[in-house]
Amino acid sequence: MITYPTVETFHSIQGEGAFAGVNAFFIRLGGCDVYCPWCDQKETWTRKGHPEKNITELVLEAKNVNPSIVIITGGEPLLHDLNPLTKALHEKDLKVHLETSGAHPFSGEFDWVTFSPKTFKKPDPSIYNHVDELKVVISTLEDFQWAEDQAKKLPPHTLKYLQPEWKKKESQQLIFDYILSHPQWRISLQTHKFLNIR
Repeated sequence: MITYPTVETFHSIQGEGAFAGVNAFFIRLGGCDVYCPWCDQKETWTRKGHPEKNITELVLEAKNVNPSIVIITGGEPLLHDLNPLTKALHEKDLKVHLETSGAHPFSGEFDWVTFSPKTFKKPDPSIYNHVDELKVVISTLEDFQWAEDQAKKLPPHTLKYLQPEWKKKESQQLIFDYILSHPQWRISLQTHKFLNIR
């Protein structure tokens, strides 16, 4: 039986990006080797110590709360083969989203893919054709070039977001100024943090 190290599952709203405000069930998987210094989920970096949940358990939890979308996140969820899990979720008529750095080969069938590439571990080339939404965290001016380089590799329909690093207030102003002269970009705010919800 296939299982996944599951840091947590919870029912809330999507706090950021194109689906901000939407009723969502989150499946947060353990394991990450990107190691972003600002990460607010460092407990997800290890696969050990988290309960192994099978697909039936995860699908039942999701179905029981009747969400608009199911979001598979991490950690870095592409460390795992997501094909069996996404297939089972779709069989129950659930819409499935992915949040990933793209640092590992793409797997799974998704209705929406949010791609948040990091300079600390470059994306696997298999991610680029699947992306619906690009979200780049901005900490310094140099991050804008990384964002532009990644955007060039994506399909034309991809929504492009710049997100301030939460602990660096000055990054908000950097993004504001940048978007005023680069209208193809949008700002993404982590509204769940402002609202103090999960």
